Amino acid sequence: MQRRTFLSRSAGAASLAIFAGSAQAAQKGASNATALPRRERVRVAFMLGEGSNVIDTAGPWEVFQDVMLGGSEGHHHIQPFELFTVGPADKTILTMTGGLRVQPQYNIENAPQPNVIVVPAQSATDEARGWLRKASAGTDVTMSVCTGSFQLARAGLLEGLTATTHHEYWDAFAKEFPNIELRRGLRFVDNGRIATAGGLTSGIDMALHIVARYFGVEVAAATAKYMEYSSEAWRTD
Repeated sequence: MQRRTFLSRSAGAASLAIFAGSAQAAQKGASNATALPRRERVRVAFMLGEGSNVIDTAGPWEVFQDVMLGGSEGHHHIQPFELFTVGPADKTILTMTGGLRVQPQYNIENAPQPNVIVVPAQSATDEARGWLRKASAGTDVTMSVCTGSFQLARAGLLEGLTATTHHEYWDAFAKEFPNIELRRGLRFVDNGRIATAGGLTSGIDMALHIVARYFGVEVAAATAKYMEYSSEAWRTD
């Protein structure tokens, strides 16, 4: 595809080194956060519930799906992220914001163990939060977008950590979770294994930041360039 050629050229030799070289070299300069384990395949689960926000979901999805590793033109190109959706056990169809209806690929009873979990704003059930808590014990990173941070907090994943959320919900978050340090006004907060992004498009910055932690800044920058995404906020945490 045309987009694959573009991304492979943008990433250049750095992308090939990432796949074939050492993890340290591949992940050098991935912001201030610790580099993530080098994996040939990174499984990313998007936990969905009723009312899941579309851009909270689609923004990070687009980032991860657009990441390409490979060599020069004519060589095999690799998409390292494997994406899937996980819904509640009792529903096969969910309605997202704006009336978009989706059918999750898995539910919380049969979903495979992911390396990354993305939690958009949504109405989650206790059972879904139970899955989130259990599955997060085996992830490299669990991240929320917008008020998805409330679901992480209710699952007990933010205890003793700092977090952020959508600006219209700062006060509500601080009131419900007084023992969690709320960082107001940041695009995202990365604690290492648990991360939270502010509202809506900040999830794109968070996802690019995760890409940089896995595969280095140059690969994340090539992805942002393909997406014509001009924010540089993903470079810092």
